[in-house]
Amino acid sequence: MATEQPDLIGPDEVAYRLELTPAQLKVTWTALKTLADDLGHDEHDVLEVVRQVLAKLPDENAIRAIRLDQPR
Repeated sequence: MATEQPDLIGPDEVAYRLELTPAQLKVTWTALKTLADDLGHDEHDVLEVVRQVLAKLPDENAIRAIRLDQPR
C-alpha cells in the first residue's frame, strides 16, 4: 500500500535561486514573455504562474536595454 509523500516545498516557499548574466536574463525574460503570449484560454493557470515569474524580473525597458552582442 503506497503512502502519499508530503510536499517538500510549500506553495509559497522559495524553491530555487538562480543567478543569471544580463544576457541570460534577457533570454529568460523573452522566452517567458513569448510563452505568455502563446498560451491559450485553457491554460490560464500556467499563464498566471508565468506572469508571477515575469513580475519578479526587471521591467521591459530594463530588459530591452540589455545588449546581447557585447563582447565578453
